[in-house]
Amino acid sequence: MLLALRINVLAKGHSGVSLETLQKMVAAFNASCLSWVPEQGTVGASGDLAPLAHLALGLMGEGRMWSPQTGWTDATTVLEGHGLTPISLKPKEGLSLINGTQMISSLGAEAVERAEAITRQADVIAALTLETLKGTNKAFDTDVHLVRPHLGQILVAQRLRLLLHSEIFPSEITDENSYNRVQDAYTLRCCPQVHGIVNDTITFVKNILNTEINSATDNPLVFSERGITISGGNFHGEYPAKALDFLAIGVHELASISERRIERLCNPSLSNLPAFLVKEGGLNSGFMVVHCTAAALVSENKVLCHPASVDSLSTSAATEDHVSMGGWAARKALKVVEHVEQVLAIELLAACQALEFHRPLKTTAPLEKVYQLVRSVVR
Repeated sequence: MLLALRINVLAKGHSGVSLETLQKMVAAFNASCLSWVPEQGTVGASGDLAPLAHLALGLMGEGRMWSPQTGWTDATTVLEGHGLTPISLKPKEGLSLINGTQMISSLGAEAVERAEAITRQADVIAALTLETLKGTNKAFDTDVHLVRPHLGQILVAQRLRLLLHSEIFPSEITDENSYNRVQDAYTLRCCPQVHGIVNDTITFVKNILNTEINSATDNPLVFSERGITISGGNFHGEYPAKALDFLAIGVHELASISERRIERLCNPSLSNLPAFLVKEGGLNSGFMVVHCTAAALVSENKVLCHPASVDSLSTSAATEDHVSMGGWAARKALKVVEHVEQVLAIELLAACQALEFHRPLKTTAPLEKVYQLVRSVVR
């Protein structure tokens, strides 16, 4: 992804590279010849200098590269094995290959893609938990959300309405015989509000990154139609850094609220289900330690959600005297996303286990499909 985004920047025509150099980069990309790039070492302004320098190093036939045919080995060997020749740098091209925010953006793009999937999964899993806890869907009524019309909130409420109403708890709002619960705990009742802002956060971050990955972030920039070269600051990673700090904070909340729902599933005083979702306790501790794992991951996320972009250390003899720390913002955002995936997976397992205690009753058709998918891989 780093190589693809760097090619895309150079293709804008403002970096001052030859067509030959760009074509060699494209050929390496198409052959999946990938340089060894360390994840640490960038402060996110004058771009991701150290990682991009390593990216260029392999393309020059130095250092290490990877390809599907060779694995990790000497870069010259990898290139020769694919009939490729190393890049021979011309004037300006050294700078052109190492300036820009592509490491921040490439890791950030993966984080956003995975976060989008998580938000859909979180709504489905929360609906399954609500079903097994015999919650009410009254709080998801359309009118409730139209009077506070945040887009993400409306979307999540709609998803939950579509997923609910089953044999376990036929909670149609118009049904006078429905389960007579006035309101549920916040972790169930407030899913549209909490999950909703995560959706809106991802939309915001995605817009920032879409602009970033399709921008010229080199320095200096060449404007051939004007016949001038201008030193600017497009390499500064503050935009993606701030956005990815925001992404981490937003997505983490899906794990935070999920862990509390897991507690409700495992706690018999809250669920009216067997303790830790196992009939015969003792040697079999059921989901007790599984819940501990979720709690541990949520705790780690709380530390990782501290924003990286509020920090700045002066570098380059005080010329680069304000930096974004966007590389760390991107790396930890991706780690937060990974933890959220794992916590939601735990809730999904717990909700499916809880569903067993309601059999032979069935949940809704889409949620039964989810249950069947889980049981195809987990007893």
